[in-house]
Amino acid sequence: MLKYSAAALGAVMLAGTANAQGLQVQGSDAFNLPDDISFIVEPTDPNVRRATARVNGAVITGTDVDHRVALILAAQETDLPPSEIQRLRLQVLRNLVDETLQVQEAAAQEMPVTTEEVEAAYERFAREGRGMSPDELGNYLASIGSSPRSIKRQIQGELAWDRLLRRNVQPFVNVSEGEVNELFQRLEASRGTTEYRLGEIFLSANSANREQVLANASQIIEQLRQGGSFVAYARQYSQASSAIVGGDLGWIRLAQLQQPTLEAAAQQMTPGQLVGPLEIPGGYSILLMIDQRQIGMADPRDAVLSLKQISISFPDGISSAEAEDRGAAFIDAVSSLNGCGDANLRAAAIGATTVDNDDITVRQLPEALQQVMLNLNVGEITPPFGDLSDGIRVLMLCGRDDPGETQGPSTDQIMAQLEDERVNRRAQSYLRDLRRDAVIEYD
Repeated sequence: MLKYSAAALGAVMLAGTANAQGLQVQGSDAFNLPDDISFIVEPTDPNVRRATARVNGAVITGTDVDHRVALILAAQETDLPPSEIQRLRLQVLRNLVDETLQVQEAAAQEMPVTTEEVEAAYERFAREGRGMSPDELGNYLASIGSSPRSIKRQIQGELAWDRLLRRNVQPFVNVSEGEVNELFQRLEASRGTTEYRLGEIFLSANSANREQVLANASQIIEQLRQGGSFVAYARQYSQASSAIVGGDLGWIRLAQLQQPTLEAAAQQMTPGQLVGPLEIPGGYSILLMIDQRQIGMADPRDAVLSLKQISISFPDGISSAEAEDRGAAFIDAVSSLNGCGDANLRAAAIGATTVDNDDITVRQLPEALQQVMLNLNVGEITPPFGDLSDGIRVLMLCGRDDPGETQGPSTDQIMAQLEDERVNRRAQSYLRDLRRDAVIEYD
């Protein structure tokens, strides 16, 4: 059994060096470590360690890890290889350790999260987040190998951490009016320039573990490209403060990244594109371009459309030749339509059906249709899409309400953003202190 305690490790490191107490050093060179490390006791292999831990006496069982892993796997679109699942289990265990520390700290600060609060939050999550009753969500969780307890445990940790930050961190974060006004003026000067909404997964690395971290980052991006959930991976693996919101950095200008490597990569990306791993000081980053817009300018994708879908389906058992003939006739017929006024009658004459939607924005459409729709005039149709098995359809533009000019963020919004950034930095430091002072035993 391994026991990790800041006090115990400190006693070993300071034995015989009493005059060095309180000395703060940075970097591995300060320890004068030899290049050829010879272990007295062979280190355990983290890939075979059982996922069970005690955190200041509180037990994290293998079942706790299994249930949390099952939640993550259910969100993936592809099956993960065994090596990736094992790595996920280790990360989940670390997350459970952090949650336990957060709950314990809230209790020690005499502001524990009650069972009633957790149950109320779980019910809201079931009904508003998943569209289920608590019982239905419980049945679903059981079907994927998880349990309500796993989600409730995560809820308890998040509520405890939010409570701690509100009392012990946020009151001590200050942003001056001068800082806000300076940023506001810079934003006004940048009106019309591009702003980016990015997702990031950051993995810290040093000279000793850089190769292993790079391999881990490469595996993560491979899984993401195969359909893995970026939000789920960011929450479990990212070591940036944005992990709690699935890696979403929000709307930023490239200069705010403060990393030339990330700036150069993001400038070349298009919405939906994934790049990485990118080496930066302190580790590696994986970037996802969620969206782009121009600061202070109306986004044409916010235009509200009035659309008419015209479609034709094919009966079961129809021959390919006949389906092709009917498809060609449909395409010829819709190509001759002159606006939405008589579209319903002419569609019925060729055996097609119509569906109207008078309140849909361009950005709600699939990406493949967005640019096509922006180039249409009222009364025109998209190119036909679909196939002979599902049917063929077109969309006709019957009306468009273009968006008005948008205003940039207010000074209050800028101040809130700056405060959030500083709270996040202090939150990471707070959590590091909790880990450092904890007694953690692994079985």
